[in-house]
Amino acid sequence: MAIQDITWHEAAVSKHDRRCLNKQTSSIIWFTGLSGSGKSTLANAVDWKLHEQGLRSYVLDGDNIRHGLNKGLGFSVEDRQENIRRIGEVAKLFVDSGQFAITAFISPFQADRDRVREMVESDEFIEVYVKCPLDECETRDPKGLYEKARKGEIPEFTGVSSPYEEPEAPELVIETNCYSVEECADQVIGYLKEKNLF
Repeated sequence: MAIQDITWHEAAVSKHDRRCLNKQTSSIIWFTGLSGSGKSTLANAVDWKLHEQGLRSYVLDGDNIRHGLNKGLGFSVEDRQENIRRIGEVAKLFVDSGQFAITAFISPFQADRDRVREMVESDEFIEVYVKCPLDECETRDPKGLYEKARKGEIPEFTGVSSPYEEPEAPELVIETNCYSVEECADQVIGYLKEKNLF
């Protein structure tokens, strides 16, 4: 069998049908930022707030995904691009199922984030820049990664030996060094409400 022998099979139940059943809209909420900026913490706080309101959502976390779906990928530029491409495809499936896909990935390259944005409709991708100064991220360093990177034990580490491209036009910028987790999560929920996403 060759690639040209594969055809797309339309689903009997549409994204619209699933949204109606769930009584909500669906989109990708894409948290991006340096290691230690608070992406996973914030993603889970937002997930919990949506859950409390009876809404369907799921967190796709960078480390968790690398334990399974992306287990074989390293941290070269090519592997990072493939990591984000796969996550984008999975997140799109969640959007099609009528849920919020909440992702927490460094995703350091603008082009990769833009490719994911292009996978869904224009109002279905919400880029959230979890902004936190590098020195604060290093102070937090919950996994001890910056220390290892500074010692040369981790090559190509974002923010130290590999670049992080700040989002050019994110829907939201959340400064986690200025607000509590609760306040940051409320900013995201406020945006979703403002845009009538639930």
